[in-house]
Amino acid sequence: MSRQICQDDDEVDALYDQVYRELLTYMIQDPRTIDRATHLLWVSHNLERMADRSTNIAERVIFLVTGKMEEVASSKY
Repeated sequence: MSRQICQDDDEVDALYDQVYRELLTYMIQDPRTIDRATHLLWVSHNLERMADRSTNIAERVIFLVTGKMEEVASSKY
């Protein structure tokens, strides 16, 4: 299960990238959306960071079970 959490982090990263690009496009097309889009960017960023933290916890669980320290997934953020 811990390994699955680490793999799911890649999906969360991809979703964050998608949201980032879409919101940036909205802001460019209509500057009136900048305030709302900025708040949504912070929300998506924080969700992505939560996924990273979950991955860190999962890696520590793997260490507790196996006794081997391994980096299962590395984030580009």
